[in-house]
Amino acid sequence: MGNIFLFTMIIGIGAGLILIPIFTKEQGSKKEGQKLKLGIFITVVVFLLFSVFSFYYFSNFDRNFSSLWLFGLFLTAGGAILAKGIERKVKGLLFLACLGLGIYFLTAFIFNADVKYKLAKMDEKVEIQTFDEKETPASVPPQFARNKMKKAFGQVPNTSYYELGNLQIQKLNGDYVYIAPVEFSGFFKWWKGNSTPGYFTLSATDSTANPKFIKSEMVYTPSSFFNKSIERHIRMQYPKKIFYGDVQLEIDEEGKPFYIRTYGDFISARNGFTAKGIVVVDSKSGAMKEFPLADVPAFIDGAVSPEAVSLQNSYYGNFIHGFWNSKFGKSDVKLPSDEGTESNVSPIFDENGTMYYFTDFTSPKEGVDSMLGYSLTNSRTGKATFYTGNPEQSYMDSQGALQIIEKKFIEKKWHGQMPILYNFYGEASWLTAVLDSNGFLQNYFIVSAANPEISVYANTPNDALKQYKIALQRGKGTVDGSSKAEEKLISGSVVRVYKEKSGDFTVVSFLLDNRQNFMISSEKVPLAIYLKEGDKVTVRYFNTGEDFLPAKELTIEALQ
Repeated sequence: MGNIFLFTMIIGIGAGLILIPIFTKEQGSKKEGQKLKLGIFITVVVFLLFSVFSFYYFSNFDRNFSSLWLFGLFLTAGGAILAKGIERKVKGLLFLACLGLGIYFLTAFIFNADVKYKLAKMDEKVEIQTFDEKETPASVPPQFARNKMKKAFGQVPNTSYYELGNLQIQKLNGDYVYIAPVEFSGFFKWWKGNSTPGYFTLSATDSTANPKFIKSEMVYTPSSFFNKSIERHIRMQYPKKIFYGDVQLEIDEEGKPFYIRTYGDFISARNGFTAKGIVVVDSKSGAMKEFPLADVPAFIDGAVSPEAVSLQNSYYGNFIHGFWNSKFGKSDVKLPSDEGTESNVSPIFDENGTMYYFTDFTSPKEGVDSMLGYSLTNSRTGKATFYTGNPEQSYMDSQGALQIIEKKFIEKKWHGQMPILYNFYGEASWLTAVLDSNGFLQNYFIVSAANPEISVYANTPNDALKQYKIALQRGKGTVDGSSKAEEKLISGSVVRVYKEKSGDFTVVSFLLDNRQNFMISSEKVPLAIYLKEGDKVTVRYFNTGEDFLPAKELTIEALQ
């Protein structure tokens, strides 16, 4: 608290000296004039002290003197108007200086666009390679997860005191889970309760899982008041740091909750932002420590706030040729999507458990749903990569995928949420959860980004993926491989055969004597419908690592 008192004292006294005329023509006795002047000065200083303290205390604004530029502009203008003679000229010069500074601050966004782009510039790659069919996507949409947590809120003691806080995703003890803190539902509930009882967890990959309430007392939270407010608690310790984005809850491997917040620097003149590190706060004791991004503790997944990543995406997409081009010519401009689940970005994990923020980019031209690429930003380091996809193909963006879902289920009024681009069997594909009007999960929809006419849906991601494999075999797309699959050739005897009707064609699944399973559509190999146990076959397939491997070619010796 000492810093804010000293800060407001300096501002209050300085502002009083600027606003109140020092030299005046006194009426009456000199002594009475001095008393009147002193009384006015003290009254103004006290008012300014109260106003400045209240503003910085309740707003949690950074306490750098550069934050006072607008206040200084009005203050010096008032001081110049009230003063006379030499004093007016001096205060007039102060006003002009503040005016110049204000113009610099107000126009900085025009002149620092090139610097913003340079700082946000990403490595660029063509191949979509980070995710493929062997990985388990975080497929449970946040709206559905939140609904399930609300229905399980009866697990919380003194339920009427609390409400569900912000939802976010994290890797916890090897599992991908949503976490949401229990928050106070108002001032008087905080006054009586003093601390919240814990947080909820829910699987982000299994839609049938139930929420679990974890008891863990938290005193410093976003819904607490006065000095127990987590944002104010951080600001009191770090009065000059520049923060961007909301505080986020992170759980360590022992289940202990911590709040984190991303800090960084302005690009110039209090404009723009680039992330540098985080502040970590023990939610019970209030103990805190700062870490640069290079030294972030291992249990923290989202060191760079989604708001900061969204801002960097905007810089990269808009300012490739400066500020004015982003407004008029728009040459090479690409707009980041606003379909993300957290501040226009979607958290996802790679096969190593590293979290990335996903965002697809589209054309600024209205009515065009063509994807120009997508970015993956490492949530711990802030390092980003931009993937363009095959330059010879045109890919549909996330908005286009959502529109297909809306039209597909127009009578039921279902809608898609959390579209993520995956590389399924070498095909750039959108995987999207489909929810009803009440926010309950109905199915999973997969559509090819290059061939939108190829689409499937099923109750689970795995079932949808199985159908998608078949759809690619019989559609314009083909299972020509996956992001990491190797094409192989094998011969053997058929041990078991299973045939399943799928539309106008038959899906044939068979087991060879080497204990490997394969599947192929009769649309691709019509003679596959005659396959029987004991047949000698030669199979060309892709080693995707799945239980049932997609066959590209099938030769039955007895039918040659």
